[in-house]
Amino acid sequence: MPDFIDYLNGEFLPHSQCMISVGDRGFGGDAVFDVERTFDGKIFKLEEHLDRLYRSLQYVRIDPGMTKEDMAEITLEVVRLNEQFRGSGDFSVSQRITRGVPAGGTTGRTSSVLDPVRPTVHINVYYPPFRRYAHLQEFGIHAMFTRTRGYHAAALDPKVKHLSRLNFTMAMLEVVDSDPEAWPVLLDHNGNIAEGVGGNFFLVTDGVIRTPTDGAVLQGISRQTVLELARTLGIPVIEEDLQPYDAYNADEVFISGTSHSMIPVSKVDFRPLKQSVPGPIFQQLMAAWDELVGLDIVEQARNMAKSLPE
Repeated sequence: MPDFIDYLNGEFLPHSQCMISVGDRGFGGDAVFDVERTFDGKIFKLEEHLDRLYRSLQYVRIDPGMTKEDMAEITLEVVRLNEQFRGSGDFSVSQRITRGVPAGGTTGRTSSVLDPVRPTVHINVYYPPFRRYAHLQEFGIHAMFTRTRGYHAAALDPKVKHLSRLNFTMAMLEVVDSDPEAWPVLLDHNGNIAEGVGGNFFLVTDGVIRTPTDGAVLQGISRQTVLELARTLGIPVIEEDLQPYDAYNADEVFISGTSHSMIPVSKVDFRPLKQSVPGPIFQQLMAAWDELVGLDIVEQARNMAKSLPE
């Protein structure tokens, strides 16, 4: 694996040389982040991703010490510095911002969350997890609803893209006990479908795309892209509360996410879906996404899965 060039607190460094203090508040989940990907070397919807990142920063009251325009410029520079490693593929791109190291560091000295400390800002690229999902874009994933729930908005608003994600880990551990290849989907506190780990949830019934409202889910940029493409194609879309019952009776189910754009679901809680995978609505949307970015997304994932270094 190449030693990518990262940005860390004002410096461009090889990834192997990026060091963060063990006293950093990010180790306690006091951090926000965002993730984009490139298509043919160009970051997809960078402005929209950074808009969301800065909304998250505003919510948790972390000042990154740079404007959104500065963040975009540095992000683009990180991608440029790693162009030599891209080959014929593409990158995932990430910004992570923590509240930083409080006064006293690891000495146990009491400090206030409002003490003026320098935030930690890290920006890097890496290869998308093509090996994890490339074959599944053809055959579909097994989605499983978990007992582990998404955060209640009164505790931590799900629209914030944060690093306090132990519930996602517990959901992943929960489903692999039943099926090592399963992908977890969380419900909200009312038992409505919320979101998958790292992706938004969609189903199709009688030619209509249905997806949870954004009250209890991350406002995914890929989710928004699916909605935009559907409306361009004239496919009806409804945002509403959905329960597992609706997924069990759907014609198609799929999940959107930054790395894979969209991935079809072949079964839900061990129940096969009515339509063959990938379904017709999924195929229409995927073709439109290919046209939007100027490449065959599924074919690229298959090729990169074979060629990436271990």
